[in-house]
Amino acid sequence: MMEVIRNEDLRLSVVLRDVGNAYANAIRKSANEIPVLAVDTVTISRNDSVLFDEMLAHRIGLLPLTGEKNFTLPEDCSCKGKGCAKCTVTLVLKSNSGSTSGKVKAGDLKSKTVSTLYPDMPLVFLQKEQEIELSAEARLGKGKDHAKYVPGLVWIRAAPHIELPKDKSNCKSCAEACPRNVFQIEPKVEVKNLLNCDLCMACVEECDKHSNKEKIKVYGDKKDFIVEIESWGQIKPKDILVEACGALQSNIDEFLKDASKIK
Repeated sequence: MMEVIRNEDLRLSVVLRDVGNAYANAIRKSANEIPVLAVDTVTISRNDSVLFDEMLAHRIGLLPLTGEKNFTLPEDCSCKGKGCAKCTVTLVLKSNSGSTSGKVKAGDLKSKTVSTLYPDMPLVFLQKEQEIELSAEARLGKGKDHAKYVPGLVWIRAAPHIELPKDKSNCKSCAEACPRNVFQIEPKVEVKNLLNCDLCMACVEECDKHSNKEKIKVYGDKKDFIVEIESWGQIKPKDILVEACGALQSNIDEFLKDASKIK
C-alpha cells in the first residue's frame, strides 16, 4: 500500500507500507536506470576564461536539458552509437564579452531542438576581450553510468515511531529540541507531525539529560519506508517513481527469464 504525504512540482514523498528495506532501496536504485538527456562531449575551439577547458566542459555536462523527447539511447540506435539525429543533438555556444565583462549563462547554449532548463544558471565570468566558442553533443544516458544522467535526488528512510512516556512532566524540553516540528507542545506534549521525524534523535538526547526512568522512544519501522524524490526538473517526481518501478519490473522479468533456463 502506498500513501502520498507530499506532492509538489519538484518534490514527492510517499510512504510504502509492508515492503521492507530491500524493496524500497531497489526502487531508489532503479531511478538510475531512467534515460535522461545530458551533454556527453564538448569540443572547445576557444576559451579565454579563467576556467580550464576540462572544468568548463564538466559544468556544461551537468546542465539539466529539456525539449525534444523522441531520442534513442545510443546503444539502441541504428547508428550503433556513432551519432545521428535520432540519438544525438548539438548545442553551440559562442560568447564574446567585447569591451565589457559579463557572465556566460546556460541559456547561451543554443540548439534547434533542446534548451537548458535553467537558462540563467551561470557557467563562467568573462573579462573584457575574452571569448568562448564551443560545440556540445547531448545524448541519452542512465544515472548508473554517470551522475549527469541522474533525474533527481531519490532517497529512502524508515517510517518513524515515537512512544511518549506516561509521565510527560519533563517532555517539554525534549519536544522543543526537535528541529522538525514533530511535537505539539501546548497545552500538552503530543506527537503532531509524525512523518516529519527523520530519526535524528535530538529529543532522545535531550530526554537522556533528565533522571526520570521513562523516556521518549524513537525508532524506525522495519517494513514501512518513506521514499523521497526531488527532481531536477526534466522529469516530474511522479514520473520518476513510475519509471523507476517500471525499470525494476523490467529487470525482474529479465532475471526470471534467465532463471527459467536453468536446468
